[in-house]
Amino acid sequence: MATINQIRQKIHDRDYYLSSHAEDEMVDDYLERQDVEHAILYGHIETTMTHDRRGTRYRIEGSTMDGRLIHVVCRFRGEGSLIIITVYALTEDK
Repeated sequence: MATINQIRQKIHDRDYYLSSHAEDEMVDDYLERQDVEHAILYGHIETTMTHDRRGTRYRIEGSTMDGRLIHVVCRFRGEGSLIIITVYALTEDK
């Protein structure tokens, strides 16, 4: 199964966690959980970052429910769940 499909399945299964950093960034950029899910479900992996001792990270580029472009950085945890490390808007529009 392609990596983006594995990530999307974790979203569908609700087998993911938002880091406190991701939650803080979401507040700063006026993002909701639904925006993050939408970006993952309909976006694409923009970058794969393999030089992290904790595991490969994926930067997904996608749009929010209202069409703003965001990045979501995530990785799989040891037990298989997904952790969303950070989220940020690519534009300043609210």
